Amino acid sequence: MTLIQLFQFILSISILVILHELGHFIPAKLFKTKVEKFYLFFDPGFSIFRKKIGETEYGIGWLPFGGYVKIAGMIDESMDTEQLKKPAQPWEFRSKPAWQRLIIMLGGVTVNFFLAWFIYSALSYTNGESFHDLNKFQNGISVSEAGQKMGLRNGDIILKIDGKPAERMETSTINMLFADQVTVLRNGKEVTFPINEHGVADVLNQEDPRGYFATRSPAIIDSFTANSNAKIAGLMLGDKIVGINNKKINYSDELAPELNQNKNKTVSVEILRNNIPQKIDVQVNNNGKLNVVLGGKLAQENYAKTFTTKHYTFGESIPRGLRRTIDVLTMQIKQFKIVFNTTTKGYKKVSGPIGIIKQMPTTLNWSALWSFTAMFSVWLAFLNLIPIPGLDGGHVVFTLWEMITGKPVTQKVLENAQMVGILFLVALMALIFGSDIVKWITGKF
Repeated sequence: MTLIQLFQFILSISILVILHELGHFIPAKLFKTKVEKFYLFFDPGFSIFRKKIGETEYGIGWLPFGGYVKIAGMIDESMDTEQLKKPAQPWEFRSKPAWQRLIIMLGGVTVNFFLAWFIYSALSYTNGESFHDLNKFQNGISVSEAGQKMGLRNGDIILKIDGKPAERMETSTINMLFADQVTVLRNGKEVTFPINEHGVADVLNQEDPRGYFATRSPAIIDSFTANSNAKIAGLMLGDKIVGINNKKINYSDELAPELNQNKNKTVSVEILRNNIPQKIDVQVNNNGKLNVVLGGKLAQENYAKTFTTKHYTFGESIPRGLRRTIDVLTMQIKQFKIVFNTTTKGYKKVSGPIGIIKQMPTTLNWSALWSFTAMFSVWLAFLNLIPIPGLDGGHVVFTLWEMITGKPVTQKVLENAQMVGILFLVALMALIFGSDIVKWITGKF
């Protein structure tokens, strides 16, 4: 973790917290509801800064993981119920009509949603969107063992994910983990297959869960491992392997199956060296390897050719920003499919603040910072709408119940529900923080 990563995280969270709480603050003021406190970060015990202006105390807490507004006459995370024992005053939250209380409660998530929309629109207009275009993967994809277990095959051309066209490698690698089915072009025919959850579990256990497929590339020797039999036999850097025992090899992913059939045997490796064909006998080790690393300049060039940037006019960027916001929200919802699945065990990959900070760029990157801020804004909107007491969604549920039945939930029920919700959230935070610390200590980030 670097100071630059920490700075970017705190800056992003500060922007999100201030605007989220303004989403509650502004409608509360419009409906003439007293706001006692407006705080960036939490202040258990003491605050770094505080100043009272009018009826509201503004401050900065010392615990940089959120913030809050304290609205008079409302049961919140402070659990200050003394005021609620007194008769309701007209300037209190509990005295306001249910529809006004609902707007105040939904103000934060509304701001989060529109903030993400604005940022994504601005990024699409100013920078465009850069990605590796799956339509340019002319030879299809090369798939890891975990990806093959999911159902993919070497040479597949990805067409659709859950019936929607797949265009971008960066989003497709994530979307396929949450998908029910994928459509590919395989040996000239469209094939639709269900995603195997056991394969998803294996992908999540990879060092880079997004690296389960890539462009196909020729088998060009980029380097040798220690004590390489291939190097001893006479293979050289830049050699292009085109055959094993007279069987043609077009791509690097076709090499492993042939070598696995010849463990501990000597094979005839056909190569092109400076476009001149040669044959060299090489001993395959007991793991079915030649002890070479494939890649090379040509493979990098082929991958670079799939990179493209799509630009948007001002008019196009606005609906595009909305589409990106909805796509991120949909992805956040879908991820629970693997997080709470006992097969995929995605909960083991859940990261808290430390994990998130570690993923921030190590150099100041404003585009990446704003992209993260937009994504996290959508996440906060979704998280706060979960109907758990202690979150905005819990208050919304109780208010909707009152609007539907015409009867308010009793103060005692609200107090007990809030206490249970806060205890649950504290326990969840402790679990996530604990997992982060263990990963940090063991070097598993």
